[in-house]
Amino acid sequence: MASLVVAITVTPALCLALLTRHAHDEKDARLASWLKAGYGRLLAAVERHWKAVALGAAALMAATLAMLPWLGGDFLPELREGHYVIHVSSLPGTSLAESLRVGEGISKRLLAIPQVRSVGQRAGRAEKADDTWGPHYSEFDVDLRPMASEDEAETAEAAVRKALDGTPGIAYSVKTFLAERVEETLSGYTAAVAVSIFGQDLDTLDAEAQRVAKLLGSVRGAADVHIEAPPGAPEIAIRLRPEALVRWGLTPADVLDAAQTAFQGAVVGQVQEGPRVFNVAVSLAPGERRGLDDVRSLPIRAPEGQLLRLGQLADVYAASGRYAVLRSGARRAQTVTCNVAGRDVASFVAEAKALIAREAQLAPGDYAEFGGAAEAQAQASRKLMAHSAAAAVAIALMLWLALGRARNAALALLNLPFALSGGALALAASGGGLTLGALVGFVTLFGISLRNAVMLLSHAESLVLVEALPWDVQTVRRAAVERLSPILMTALATALGLLPLALGSGAPGREIEGPMALVILGGLVTSTALNLLLMPGLALRFARFDTRPADGL
Repeated sequence: MASLVVAITVTPALCLALLTRHAHDEKDARLASWLKAGYGRLLAAVERHWKAVALGAAALMAATLAMLPWLGGDFLPELREGHYVIHVSSLPGTSLAESLRVGEGISKRLLAIPQVRSVGQRAGRAEKADDTWGPHYSEFDVDLRPMASEDEAETAEAAVRKALDGTPGIAYSVKTFLAERVEETLSGYTAAVAVSIFGQDLDTLDAEAQRVAKLLGSVRGAADVHIEAPPGAPEIAIRLRPEALVRWGLTPADVLDAAQTAFQGAVVGQVQEGPRVFNVAVSLAPGERRGLDDVRSLPIRAPEGQLLRLGQLADVYAASGRYAVLRSGARRAQTVTCNVAGRDVASFVAEAKALIAREAQLAPGDYAEFGGAAEAQAQASRKLMAHSAAAAVAIALMLWLALGRARNAALALLNLPFALSGGALALAASGGGLTLGALVGFVTLFGISLRNAVMLLSHAESLVLVEALPWDVQTVRRAAVERLSPILMTALATALGLLPLALGSGAPGREIEGPMALVILGGLVTSTALNLLLMPGLALRFARFDTRPADGL
């Protein structure tokens, strides 16, 4: 908005004050004259072979449009932060001491990697923490040394995964910190893809999750496949015998409250120290609550004073249970997560959806939903397309008002596929996909490309309507030659500004801006070339400037 205000107020005043009154009579600079002469000869050659040039441009655009679905894409590109957050989960019920022992071995293998600078482990959780995982779960912070290239970063990640593969009985995921935070915000899980299976029966959900995990693992690019709430947490079950309770005059609450107090603890009072208050809890000593025999031997006093053992009142045995039951929207769920390595997330999810729909064999009433970065990318793309469509309608109306005819506005809009071809080719050459930065780059590129087309067509209109020249080959060639410098300067100024970003697109911190710069640079090349070479011929054959019928055509 500021540049628009300056362009229509300050710039004309500065032109009047600083430019000479007879600037149009002076000869152009030698370089500009040489460029215009060469461009005029090139236009004449293009006009002689205009059909072949037009067919070649049409073939290029068709091939580019056909290539777009194969580019794939991610919501966010691979972020190179020089730091990994590794989530490691062993079997539910693993003790904290065992998690620390396993973590020590993992830390030693990670520190043996040349690119790793330091490793830190966090295991278990605080008593009243927001996290719900148990002592079987650990997080490792892996700090990397500065790396010079993208290949070295990929080598480091492969070495980290190889070190983790050497630890049996664990499931893990490797993420950079920022990517993990974004994915956790999108789906609630620290993974690129999350498949939630909804149903009522927990055992059925567990079996279906196992099948889905196996199917996900068979898709090319799957990494770190993990069931979020696996069954099998070991527990001690206490099943009361009603006849024994009646015999000794006990109630179920009496027995279970005693067991809870002995093994879990119960608050029996408070102690005050100045302004602070502390709860006083009682429980059995750690040495007296180590296993099944200690539970069975728990003394229970009957109402008449007899001292009984818990084993006389209940069956105490080892069982397998759950440490978590997942729910979403008041529905029971089981979630399978995975990351994607070596391919884009969009194509991975498309293949996984088709495979699960075909072979998962979910029970009647059960269904699966995909979440994570792929779904976020799809939603962002749909919103961007909807907003872009509304903007395109407004742009088309403004072009029609500026150029006077619908066909002239359509010619200006034809520059958009010219730009799309170059942007898509630049993405394909760089090995990237349609990330968020690339989509923003296309939007910016379309605006620049339209500006160049409007400059050419509006000048042609001025030659016909103001200078009363006939609309023929000579007029359109003059319009193109006289607008060569502004079009080239517009494209070059943008290109030079974005060139540092494009050259350093693989550097850390430029993962989003780099694809945006590549798209704009690639699109500027094709849109400028085709606008200068093909647009004059199209304008000569389809544009109209001499009369303006009422219907605007």
